[in-house]
Amino acid sequence: MSSQQGGVDVSTLSVQQLSALQARLSQELEHLSSSYQRLRAAQSRFRDCIRSIKDGIQGKSGETPLLIPLTTSLYVPATLASSTDPSPDSGKSSKPSVLVDVGTGFFVEKSPEDGISFYKGKVDDLTKNLVEIEKAVGAKNENLRVIEDVLRQKMLAEQASGSGVGRAQAQASAG
Repeated sequence: MSSQQGGVDVSTLSVQQLSALQARLSQELEHLSSSYQRLRAAQSRFRDCIRSIKDGIQGKSGETPLLIPLTTSLYVPATLASSTDPSPDSGKSSKPSVLVDVGTGFFVEKSPEDGISFYKGKVDDLTKNLVEIEKAVGAKNENLRVIEDVLRQKMLAEQASGSGVGRAQAQASAG
């Protein structure tokens, strides 16, 4: 069962080398799985942003009750300002807008449609990254399976040869 891992025939590696390679692959799989879960969580947050804009802002200004977080455990009740209400600083009516977190603490004011478009782009990007991680995890799992099979065979071979030598020594000392 020789398999090529980066140009190296794993069946030629020692048990110690195979064990080290197995540990490294397991660590890489753990890291990839953790990254996958974080990306899925981010994707879910972006979908929540899209849902919030659609359900809470578009066409419902002035009638939607909200709870605004002041801290992680303290919220105050509020309602969205109506788009026909005059802006406090200009005296004119304003169009509805949302503040979109574009990363690293920067926010950009966008229309609800542009906000939805922005977050849909983020979800699409994350979907592509998740597909790539799934492929990498599949390849690493296959490599790990091959390494474990070769390691198991080598350990069984060592046990068999070790017990054969032990029997020969016991027979020689008994005779």
